[in-house]
Amino acid sequence: MSNDNDMNTKDFLIGALVGGLVGAASALLLAPKTGKELREDLNTQASVAKERTSDLTQNALVKGSEYATLAKEKSSVIAETVSEQSTHLLGRVKELTENVKRDVEELSQSADELTEEFQESGAEIAETVKREVAELHEAVTEENKAAETANEETQSEKV
Repeated sequence: MSNDNDMNTKDFLIGALVGGLVGAASALLLAPKTGKELREDLNTQASVAKERTSDLTQNALVKGSEYATLAKEKSSVIAETVSEQSTHLLGRVKELTENVKRDVEELSQSADELTEEFQESGAEIAETVKREVAELHEAVTEENKAAETANEETQSEKV
């Protein structure tokens, strides 16, 4: 955008200078005047053209300086905003990373505790099952003995 403004200003200045020279030359050539009057008119027109060119040049320099200052200010503000936002974002990412890390550690610890509890529970269940099987086996063995004894008594009564 700044390059377009510089180009427009440059084109305008060139156009104004060429137009002034062409106008002065045609006025001088078409006006019936003496040599002295013609030289005075040429000097006057040259002074006017020089003055206009100087004014336009100064105006272009002032505008260019203003645009450059404005561009620097805006880019500085944008850079500061981007810096602040990236710092904030970086802080937020670090915070979230720490939260996730802490949650993973807590879950890992909970999983370890549950695994230990399941192992202890499994050992207790295994002991209980063994004990109950032994008791059941003992009860079945006693019932079998009692049945055999009853069977033997019945057999001996028959004999």
